[in-house]
Amino acid sequence: MANTYHKIYIQTVFPVKYREALLEKTWRNELIAVIGNLINETGCKTIIINGVEDHIHCFFCLKPSISVSDVMKNAKAKSSKWINESGYLNHHFEWQQGFGVFSYSQSHIDQVFRYIQNQEAHHRKRTFKEEYLEMLHKFEIDYNEEFIFNDLL
Repeated sequence: MANTYHKIYIQTVFPVKYREALLEKTWRNELIAVIGNLINETGCKTIIINGVEDHIHCFFCLKPSISVSDVMKNAKAKSSKWINESGYLNHHFEWQQGFGVFSYSQSHIDQVFRYIQNQEAHHRKRTFKEEYLEMLHKFEIDYNEEFIFNDLL
């Protein structure tokens, strides 16, 4: 829509199903590039994507005419297809259902960027579950502990 001006900063976080450590360092940068391109295809603007073996963080500017759910549905479905067709794994790959989504102001961009950029160092000190629960608490998001990681057996 003409004369619509926006800057909606969003961070999403989503793990590999069962939080398995499947995203190998040897091809993770290719995956990150794929996810960034998929986000950009929706009309949103990728700022940074990074992750470790068991999860991914995406930081982007959301286009007002698309929902975060639609952006993530596209990115997760097509990136899992890319992983499955790449031959990097010898079994079927899936992301965990759902995702965490957090919004930020202009003044937090540098801080969020550095946080995502330094994921490997950050996860030497804490697990994905610890990080994720901390984010939910920080943003005062209600959740049911029984269902937070409902893909675990």
